[in-house]
This record gives sequence, C-alpha cells and structure tokens, in this order.
Amino acid sequence: MGSSEHILRQFNTSDGGHQLGGECGASSRRGSMRWSKKKRGHRRGGEFCGGSREEEAPAGRKRVMVVVDQSSGAKHAMMWALTHVASKGDFVTLLHVLPSGGGRAGDDASALANSLGSHCKACKPEVEVEALVIQGPKLSTVLSQVKKLDASVLVLSQCKPSPFCCFMRSSGEEFVEECIDRAECLTLAVRRQSKGVGGYLVSTRWQKNFWLLA
Repeated sequence: MGSSEHILRQFNTSDGGHQLGGECGASSRRGSMRWSKKKRGHRRGGEFCGGSREEEAPAGRKRVMVVVDQSSGAKHAMMWALTHVASKGDFVTLLHVLPSGGGRAGDDASALANSLGSHCKACKPEVEVEALVIQGPKLSTVLSQVKKLDASVLVLSQCKPSPFCCFMRSSGEEFVEECIDRAECLTLAVRRQSKGVGGYLVSTRWQKNFWLLA
C-alpha cells in the first residue's frame, strides 16, 4: 500500500455490530465492516494494526469489489452487482475512497458504508459483505485494493456522458475508463437507464454501453 493511502475504517460487525480495533497510529488507522452469518470473534483489530493482508476469498468463491459513494448511481451499481454478479458464498467488498484531509468526512463515510453494507446483507444474506473506507488518491487506491484483495470483478457506477463529450471527458468518465483499462480483473461500469427505457448500460474493456434489459 502506498504511503499516501490510509485505511480509515474497517469494522468487523459479524458478531453483533460492534467495532473491533481502534486507531493504529496517526498515519494509518484501521478498523472493517463485515456482515456474515458466522461469528469471527477470533479476528482482532490488532491483526489489522500489524499491516496483515486482508482476507482473500477462498478457492471457488470470488470477490466482487464495488466502488461506492453517496450517489444514487453507486447504489444502483451495488445492487446490480448483488443481483447479477455475486453468487452464494461470494465476498462483496464495498470500497469508499475519500480524498485526503476530509475532516468529518471519515465519520460520514463510515456511516454510509455501514448503511450500504447492512442493506446488501439484508437483500442477499447468502453472500459475505464487508466495507472499507480508505483515504487516498481514488484511482491508485482502487487499483491497489483490487490487486491486494485479489478481486475477481470490479463494479463501478457509470455516470451519464457529458454533453460536451466530443471535446472533453469529465473526471468521473476518466476514472471509469482508467479502471476499465488498468484494473487487474474484469471491470464492469454500470448505469441504470431511465424509467421509461429500463435496464442497464454496461461497459467493459471490450464493449461499451451494452444494454442489459434485466
């Protein structure tokens, strides 16, 4: 992990919703949010403080990583990943990346991640759900976490193209394109169509804006 990337929250809530572990120094604070049908009381916060590698998905079970934020598009992408990508026993990792020096943003992001994670587990109890809130450069943080956690699939929300897309791309569009081109796993960018049209537009490295009705 690069020196500019700091894990702010990583809570383990599988044994009743309480936070394990605390701050592990000023430069790297760790904590996890994990929702599981099994208790993991043996996993203590000190393991995170020691800089150990986060748990990888066991053989035969994939890890689906979803980049989340406060936008409705991110929530739609998360739900699409649950219904179209994640299978029973898979890991779903919600990754929220914050810019440096966010003040109270870390607490707000933790509350958001907690809410989204609980919603995922309620919608699909048969998957393992965890959430990470990390402070650092967004693109490099996402790429490094994909590699570190050995994610099988990365799901992103795809924003509506700018009307001036012929001349320039928005920062959001550039971020999605960079992830699709550089992430070391299958990367899917998803945007829900309007109610009148229905379905989703899905982009990959090989196909852009494929319309999926379901």
